[in-house]
Amino acid sequence: MTAPLPDNFPALVARAAREFGPSEAISDGDVSYSFAEVADLIDTASGALVASGVQQGDRVAVWAPNSWEWVIAAMAVFSSGAVLVPVNTRFKGREAAFVLNKSEAKLLFTVVGFLENDYVADLQDSGETIDSLETIVVLRGDTPDGTVSFAEFLQRSTDESLKEMRVRSAQVVGSDLGLIMFTSGTTGAPKGVMVEQGPIIKGFSHYARELGMRQGDRMLIVNPFFHAFGFNGAINPCFMHGATMLPHPVFDIESVLERIEQDKVTVFPGPPAIFQSLINCKNLDQFDTSSLRSAVTGAASIPVETVVDMRERLGFSTVVTAYGMTETHGLVTICAADDPPEIVASTSGKALPGLEIKLVDDNNQEVPKGSPGELLVRGYAVMRGYLDEPEQTAETIDSEGWMRTGDICVMDAAGYIDITDRKKDMFINGGFNAYPAEIENTMLEHPSVGQVAVVGVADERLGEVGAAFVVSAPSGPPDLKELQSWCKREMANYKVPRYFWLVDELPLNPSNKVLKTELRERAAINLAQEDK
Repeated sequence: MTAPLPDNFPALVARAAREFGPSEAISDGDVSYSFAEVADLIDTASGALVASGVQQGDRVAVWAPNSWEWVIAAMAVFSSGAVLVPVNTRFKGREAAFVLNKSEAKLLFTVVGFLENDYVADLQDSGETIDSLETIVVLRGDTPDGTVSFAEFLQRSTDESLKEMRVRSAQVVGSDLGLIMFTSGTTGAPKGVMVEQGPIIKGFSHYARELGMRQGDRMLIVNPFFHAFGFNGAINPCFMHGATMLPHPVFDIESVLERIEQDKVTVFPGPPAIFQSLINCKNLDQFDTSSLRSAVTGAASIPVETVVDMRERLGFSTVVTAYGMTETHGLVTICAADDPPEIVASTSGKALPGLEIKLVDDNNQEVPKGSPGELLVRGYAVMRGYLDEPEQTAETIDSEGWMRTGDICVMDAAGYIDITDRKKDMFINGGFNAYPAEIENTMLEHPSVGQVAVVGVADERLGEVGAAFVVSAPSGPPDLKELQSWCKREMANYKVPRYFWLVDELPLNPSNKVLKTELRERAAINLAQEDK
């Protein structure tokens, strides 16, 4: 019988070392460490942070792709009493400098040359000054002037700094500020979301239970560590249950299939776009995916066909859907492992124990069951707020503690929610609200459509109309005129896209969500060219 889960990360690491000591904690290329070895490395790194002048409450950033070093560095931050600031790996130097300045980061862990990234040069070339930044530690790669290698950094740890680290580590509690996770900034400059340690552990303990996670599981982690789905939803539950972390820094279809076969992956979290890409791979049958057991997906609407194919073609026995956002510590709702397939495919589950949810209209009035409305959340999962942004925090969280998500949902009588779309992605065609996710799910039923993304574009007569970017199914590309006729038969006329374009792939952000902003830009370019 394993010990109860603690409410903070230093205690979680110590528990994992006691309960799962010799079990493999992480496997990354030629590197493999047990949970006992990982705990020792984290202690050493934390002692080095203390020796480097990091104080309790200081902010320490990590700007690097998924790797074993990321895990050690991040967990060491908590043991030193500091706050972790993960940085988006797609950010350019100026964008990263904004995050470092906004958070007043004192130390930065980063890489030089890993996956052709040189974030130190990117920062230097940005022309931005980061007054708070005292130390740059290079986790992998060459060490330019003014930086220190990870190996050299670890040597800074002393008996005295380790003693101080243990004192600080014992003082950490679940209500401490754990991370400042910056949103992608789709509506302006990135906002720093302040989240605590306890709610992450509490929420994702339910997630890990529904996945049936257990000691010896092997989790492939394609979701980036800087994202809530990567840190909260992967690193964290692996420490809870003694599962091996398999960091995978870049999503590539065949390399992921090879990794599943070679590393005997059992658990694989990811957004629908990842699983749809694997299912649509023409060489899928050449890979052995029989080790796969449990998957959790979310972050976007998922069609029934994808859930069926995940079971029948990829081999998952457990597929659950979940919903959350950075501002809710990563999780709000989840399906149960024993929910019937039609519930898993058509909903994102119901609220976690201890959370309240409701749907409201534009007048903030609660809507009846079965009617669409914006999802509001209240309870332990709601963030502290946005860093140094009291007005934006007040706009998002009301005086009664309800947080607006910006997501449009329908709730059934049992409390299960179906995310129909982002409020901002909805477009209005001739006075009718059109939700791209609903249109996409219908289009995915067409046998020649492998993936599809729909955006709204301006129209003089109707205000907005739909534009569909279509990726072919393995069986061959659809005839676009036939596809439009099919859509007219299958959905209301205001939902039928006006424009259809074939593309080789959909653009994805580091979290493997479809970049609708980029598609809107492409649509504008395509339409301008068609007008010539």
